[in-house]
Amino acid sequence: MEQDEEHRQIRVLLVDDHAFVRSGVKAILEFEDGIDVIGEAGSGLEAVEKAASLKPDLIIMDVNMPDLDGIEATRRIKEKHPSISVIVLTVNDEELFLIEAVRAGAASFLLKDSSSDQLINSIRAVAEGASLIPLHLLRAAMTEEVNTTTHVEGQILEPLTDKEMEVLVRITRGLRNQEIADELNLAKVTVKKRVQSILSKMMVSDRTQAAMKAVKLGVVAL
Repeated sequence: MEQDEEHRQIRVLLVDDHAFVRSGVKAILEFEDGIDVIGEAGSGLEAVEKAASLKPDLIIMDVNMPDLDGIEATRRIKEKHPSISVIVLTVNDEELFLIEAVRAGAASFLLKDSSSDQLINSIRAVAEGASLIPLHLLRAAMTEEVNTTTHVEGQILEPLTDKEMEVLVRITRGLRNQEIADELNLAKVTVKKRVQSILSKMMVSDRTQAAMKAVKLGVVAL
């Protein structure tokens, strides 16, 4: 079962209002084992529609697009389809902008001048369940959530175990499953199971949301 999941195709939706950018990214990905580009969208609204109809595992999302920008499109997609991961592709590396991308639900972001290897590695890592947000941006996003949110949706379904708390603390530090496994001397599959249990109990869809909710509830201190 684990082997089947390891070799499952990562189904990707490309979103950019420039067809040549989509073609370039598609050319990079189409010969990569385990990655399948299942569709394209040329606007934020089309991205929301394609996310609903195609149900990709992951979306590579441009930001500056007509009718609906990539951050708002990400927010809408994550609200309706929380299991879909989003990598934001942008030319803007300003911190306030990136924080908004994190708050919208982005699991990672890449500058448009990133290498093809960086793109491929990000796709594989995010598909594995990683959040590739730098720690200082994750903490800034968590702080912003604490300062601007008066109600935490859903609270926590049931208490986390001590072992789950060990993992959650490391999620808020931005560690990936393998890094958590190494630090706690656990098998990677054990960490993955605990992460899934944490997400279920906290009623969130991904690690970034779990980290921000943990801080908002005071479960983990900044």
